Amino acid sequence: MIRTFSTTLLRISVASLLLALLGACGVLEASREPQPAFYSLYGARPAAHPASTPPVPWSITAPTLIVNPPHAAAGFDSQRIIYTREPHQLQYFAHSEWVDTPARMIAPSIVAALEDTGAFRAVVLTPSAAAGDLRLNVEILRLQHEFASSPSRVRFTLRAYMVDNETRQVIAWREFDETVVAGQDNPYGGVVAANAAVKKVMERLASFYAEAARGWISETGRHARAGN
Repeated sequence: MIRTFSTTLLRISVASLLLALLGACGVLEASREPQPAFYSLYGARPAAHPASTPPVPWSITAPTLIVNPPHAAAGFDSQRIIYTREPHQLQYFAHSEWVDTPARMIAPSIVAALEDTGAFRAVVLTPSAAAGDLRLNVEILRLQHEFASSPSRVRFTLRAYMVDNETRQVIAWREFDETVVAGQDNPYGGVVAANAAVKKVMERLASFYAEAARGWISETGRHARAGN
């Protein structure tokens, strides 16, 4: 009787020990889950575009530009890094994310690129109490790592409108689209390509809207009022 009781007690102890070990293994396995990797999307500062020489000092005649916070189309307004294998189907990398939404991350690059053109007296990102002559609205239409072909590539599409603050009229708009081949078919390769695509779009955007602002000055005669 005593021997049977001892044997039963031993079996219970062994079973409890095994359960404890299995629980510990489960905790260890859980701790081995890959941690998310976070990436930035700023793009290199575009090269400055020298302003053409106007008939009067450009610093006096140049308009002030207000840049509204960029926003993104549905599906591209989160921190998740998007990739596609089939048209119209968006998927997300499981353990790789942006440090912020792409729309918020590109805002400083937009301001820097436009400032470097020398076409504006000031470029101000809202919210701000500053008043401006012109306003720029920006929307990301897509930012995706495409695996439909080899090598994979990243596509970045952005649309922007420049508005006369006084008349509320759109004076210029354009859609910018850039595709860059990824050096690696993985999230990091896509991130590097995405930054390169952003840089190219920033250069094109800055050049286009600098010329639009100069054309606006010439057509409206705002330089005469700016000098008073």
